[in-house]
Amino acid sequence: MLMNENSRIYVAGHNGLVGSAIWRELQRQGFKNLIGRRQREVNLLDATAVQDFFAEARPEFVFMAAAKVGGIHANSTQPAAFLFENLRVQNNLIHTAHQAGTRKVLFLGSSCIYPKLAPQPLKEDYLLTGPLEPTNEWYAIAKIAGIKMCQAYRRQYGSDFISAMPTNMYGRMTTTTCKRPMCCPR
Repeated sequence: MLMNENSRIYVAGHNGLVGSAIWRELQRQGFKNLIGRRQREVNLLDATAVQDFFAEARPEFVFMAAAKVGGIHANSTQPAAFLFENLRVQNNLIHTAHQAGTRKVLFLGSSCIYPKLAPQPLKEDYLLTGPLEPTNEWYAIAKIAGIKMCQAYRRQYGSDFISAMPTNMYGRMTTTTCKRPMCCPR
């Protein structure tokens, strides 16, 4: 299921760090029907709002970069909010994408899904093999649930829903900040 320049592509979280990078790359590659909505336009915590949005926008491809994110303090002091809100957003997007017949979903997880003491370099097989880092375990549990939800929809319905775990993000890198030009295309 390849995207073409006229595919309707929704980037959930298109204004965030990861989502905006995806948006810029899709633009650079010449995709013309990019769909992005701010939280005030579509509340991803509201299942009806998500369903109405999918019915109107009819995205064929979805990049899921929307999430409640924060640092160690926020994760430690708001565990219920990090778990509940991330689960709700994921559930609404994945289930609605399935109902709407979306061709492909890419769910973005986080490297924090792996056990705190996992061997390095990380391997997919290390998932669920030990305790998580306590300072962000609620966020990690939500992300693990999103991965498993994509796997479940793939297994039960044959949905082309996949997951990727980007490494930690530090902002937009340019060749002036990177001393290794081979890793940063100009």
